Amino acid sequence: MLSYRHGFHAGNHADVLKHTTLVACLRAMRAKETPLLYVDTHAGAGSYALREGFAAQNDEWAGGVERLAAFAGNENPPPVVADYLAAVIGPGGAQAMERYPGSPAIAAAWLRPQDRLALFELHPSDYGPLSAMFSGDRRARVVNADGFSGLRGALPPPSRRALVLVDPSYELAADYERAIEALREALRRFATGVYAVWYPLLERPEAKALPRRLMDLAAEAGPRGAAALDARLRVRGSRPGERGMAGSGLVVFNPPWRLADGLREALPYLARALGDDADASWDLETRE
Repeated sequence: MLSYRHGFHAGNHADVLKHTTLVACLRAMRAKETPLLYVDTHAGAGSYALREGFAAQNDEWAGGVERLAAFAGNENPPPVVADYLAAVIGPGGAQAMERYPGSPAIAAAWLRPQDRLALFELHPSDYGPLSAMFSGDRRARVVNADGFSGLRGALPPPSRRALVLVDPSYELAADYERAIEALREALRRFATGVYAVWYPLLERPEAKALPRRLMDLAAEAGPRGAAALDARLRVRGSRPGERGMAGSGLVVFNPPWRLADGLREALPYLARALGDDADASWDLETRE
């Protein structure tokens, strides 16, 4: 949706969960020498100012990455969370942070010379800075296009190894159905790819139904289905009809080895660090 700007939400609790999972996937997948393709269907601007502009209006990052960093100063984080904090916070610490890296920047820092990035962003105001950020990176292809449609042409990669992040705004109800259809087509074209689909925890019927629909899609993939996990982090309670996001989750198809183990340690830690009330919780469902 062209009215949506991720800068308002940069570094919030949803970014913490999303990027903790992303870093864990990248660490596991780059252990093999075979080249890896990273695809970001909704790449955004690539990097976000925190103390001015969109992010400064609501300071959502203060309840996300900054709060987590402060919590980690008192209670050592599990390895998956420590990797995330090292990826997004510079040597000056969270209090000195001026910018928060988006998923393209995080992925680019973890990927190797033989790896490639395909970054899709439809919003012209975000495509400009994203394109400029990667203008000197020969590994990256930045496309001003809808990522749901672009994903079809990116798969399968010649190396037969890919990590795909699907992260739409879900401001349009149609995004829920498009996410399902995009994953169904991607699994048909490239059944062994790793696909991480982020979703919000909202009091909307389509939002509540999406995680189960995605896990059902994994069960239907191929003759035996695909392995999958659903990692969920709730930071507060919510009431029927409420509009705000109470947390988020990711469904990961074909999760890398030991990702579930890492998230099983990380999720309760994140719930303690980022929870706003007694209803803060976490859940991890796996399908082998």
